[in-house]
Amino acid sequence: MISGTTESLFGDADHDGYRVSIEAFEGPLDLLLHLIKKNEVDIYNIPIANITRQYLDYVDLMKELNLDVAGEFLVMASTLVQIKSKMLLPPAEDPDSGEEEEQDPRAELVRRLLEYQKYKEAGLVLGARELLGREVFARSVQAPELEELRPEEEPVEVELFELIEAFQRVLAKVPVETFHEVGAENISIADRITDILDRLQDRESLMFEELFAAPLSREFFIATFLAILELCKLRMIKVVQATSFGTIWILRAVLDPQEIEQ
Repeated sequence: MISGTTESLFGDADHDGYRVSIEAFEGPLDLLLHLIKKNEVDIYNIPIANITRQYLDYVDLMKELNLDVAGEFLVMASTLVQIKSKMLLPPAEDPDSGEEEEQDPRAELVRRLLEYQKYKEAGLVLGARELLGREVFARSVQAPELEELRPEEEPVEVELFELIEAFQRVLAKVPVETFHEVGAENISIADRITDILDRLQDRESLMFEELFAAPLSREFFIATFLAILELCKLRMIKVVQATSFGTIWILRAVLDPQEIEQ
């Protein structure tokens, strides 16, 4: 889900130089699809003003979090602003017929989103297939005693944009005046990583919000969030939720040797 660099992670306590890069498959079209799903709007009738505002808010937050926002995110931001501007203008008049053209400025964006969504869903279906039946084939046997043994549905791993949105909700719950600047306090991502792993030693899971307790400093919140991203990149934790936009849980991805022996 996430890739990044660890240049300054363990070198110094300041996280300003630490950057997390987003892989190509989590691009601007993924963010737009996430916003459309979140707002429960018709993809054929996108409320461009509202979606553009939310998209720009995401880009601003990703920059603040030192996420490596690729140029394609900024290109899409310009495209959305251009579409928004065109929708505010009166329809252009066809000089030949004297009639107003009614081409929707959103049409090309909708076409791209639908095409991308189709290929993305097809990729998820192929990726979710088990090895047996995808690369290895066996003769099927109807065993009545096995029909009752249905596998339990596993939690779904959280995508990056849902995690960013959860972080936005955490910030929104805290009054602005409670944030304070602590000049002598340097909160390192390495310290937050250690703290998260220590808390998962005695527990199998943690609620996402539990990691954002006092002290209520913006530096603490950002360092915590970047620590979660780094642990995801290292595959030391899993970030999951049982339902879409539901409670987010932090799970251990690696068991202790003693647990494996048991």
